Amino acid sequence: MTPVLRRPLGEWLRLGLLLAGTAVLYLWNLSVSGWANSFYSAAAQAGASDWTAMLFGASDSGNAITVDKTPGALWVMDLSVRLFGLSSWSILVPQALMGVTAVAVLYAAVRRAAGPAAALLAGTVFALTPVATLMFRFNNPDALLVLLLVVSAYCVQRACEKDAGRWWLVVAGVAAGFAFLAKMLQAFLVLPAFAVAYLTAGPGSRRSRLWRLLVATAAMVVSGGWYLLLVELWPASSRPYIGGSQHDSIVELALGYNGVGRLNGNEPGGLGNPNFDAGWDRLLGPSMGTYAGWLLPAALICLIAGLWLTRRAPRTDTTRAALIIWGGWLIVTGSVFSFASGIVHPYYTVALAPAIGACLGIGSILLWRNRSAIPARLAMAAAVLVTAVVVEILLRRGGSLDWLRVAVPIVGGVGVLLVLVPPRFRPARLAVAVSVVACLAAPAAYSVATVGVSHTGAMPSVGPAGGHGGWGPPPGHGKGRGPAGGPGRAMVAPPQGFKPGGGLLDSPTPGAALITLLSTDAARYRWAAAVVGSNNAAGYQLAARVPVMAVGGFNGTDPAPTLAEFEQYVAAGQVHYFVDGDVKMGWGHRGQDNGSQVSQQIATWVSEHFTPATVDNTVVYDLTRPLTPR
Repeated sequence: MTPVLRRPLGEWLRLGLLLAGTAVLYLWNLSVSGWANSFYSAAAQAGASDWTAMLFGASDSGNAITVDKTPGALWVMDLSVRLFGLSSWSILVPQALMGVTAVAVLYAAVRRAAGPAAALLAGTVFALTPVATLMFRFNNPDALLVLLLVVSAYCVQRACEKDAGRWWLVVAGVAAGFAFLAKMLQAFLVLPAFAVAYLTAGPGSRRSRLWRLLVATAAMVVSGGWYLLLVELWPASSRPYIGGSQHDSIVELALGYNGVGRLNGNEPGGLGNPNFDAGWDRLLGPSMGTYAGWLLPAALICLIAGLWLTRRAPRTDTTRAALIIWGGWLIVTGSVFSFASGIVHPYYTVALAPAIGACLGIGSILLWRNRSAIPARLAMAAAVLVTAVVVEILLRRGGSLDWLRVAVPIVGGVGVLLVLVPPRFRPARLAVAVSVVACLAAPAAYSVATVGVSHTGAMPSVGPAGGHGGWGPPPGHGKGRGPAGGPGRAMVAPPQGFKPGGGLLDSPTPGAALITLLSTDAARYRWAAAVVGSNNAAGYQLAARVPVMAVGGFNGTDPAPTLAEFEQYVAAGQVHYFVDGDVKMGWGHRGQDNGSQVSQQIATWVSEHFTPATVDNTVVYDLTRPLTPR
């Protein structure tokens, strides 16, 4: 490879434009989304004001309950808020910078395998994937997860090179371990690809490769497992309840609710399974297609073609090793997302974006270098053609950007013809330009449209305002398998409990009178208020800047606090108000029935023992003033 310092000036300029353009895309008008996901913003607020809340990822500074993830991503936001104060920017900017960094690392990885042209294409595809634009402008843990996995993949790729340092694979394990602290077991979906790539293409004997892989695995276990051990050994009485678990266990959270449960749908206390569209076509279907599906078929074509073209290369060939790394990442992660029976939100597909970009970049360059062969030209033409078809299908479903439905097939058709023409009769640059425009126009347009729309709540969506969100297919589309809509019916409406003013998946916006009520004398109480559901609590907490207890955690189905514990808090004068929420937990055949009923018991107890008052159309109970016995 060309040493870094000897790269041509033109390459440096192209890389600079790529990163600058990515930064503008991810940072422009960033505050339009306000608190974005209030669930995590409230936790960042709590962590920035209390070290215990920061360590455990508590939803409030009173340390009632944690978020339902390990807090790796929250630590970054907490530090940003501590440094720059609480604001939309201090919470969202770290994710945007993670996105720019991830694009740079992907560029570096692909460049080492296939050169600067492939790297530029890979980075551009990654940056312009609509779900990447969405999630790097949002405050979910996915941004840190993707960055760390890209870093890990880069290190594995370096470890596969001739005369590689012994520490590259160890660093890859450390990065994967910290990715686990961002989003638990999803981080490990890439590991089969990494292991196969190193065992296949790594330097040294088979025994030495196995030994180094074991050492890297140990490094991963230590870098991710220390936190689980810390939490399990910490006295439960002096830390928050572990949200998302039914037994106050972070191991249960990691292996159950955020682990195997996502595969088989058995998630006690979860929402049940709204993902009625599980199957091989889910990634291109109505719920997920516009997020990351635009170039998925083309990436698979390029992957297969690249592996075929490198089939006779030496065992340690770096290009083939890179294809195994990124292609394995794409296939394993994509398969899990396609067939998982538990909760899999469309925005999870951001984890596919780097692999799609890398496979396209490496595979397309290999095909271009072999364009004198008819099979290579056919593969390139197929990639352009299938992309044009996918674009037409996705745009027709979305009912937006209709001009692209006309433009992309036309440009794509021209690109196919130019690619098929033998090299001696074809202007090479024109063929490349037309093909790239045909493939990138739709995802780029969707990414730009995503930037202009406010994204809030737990279910952000890509594309223009008014476009289809992520709850399921619009009427007339989709398979409608499963309990969400019944046999042959698609779920076309949000589940019970969702309402614009707050509820299960969105946060309320309290009025001035309610904010004043909650903030008055708040310093005298451990919690200024309590309310069922984390998103309800987050809305009041962020507005009034006071700790609010999320009874029952995210779904209202965690047994925290118990009724007896809540009664003790009230008796000790630690909770001032109880705000009546509207969270009806769960839907489908796996919902509230296998989670705790404690939050409902608490709400009932409050209504029976305290007098309701209405403030800004919200029912509030003053827990310092019990009902007068008759």
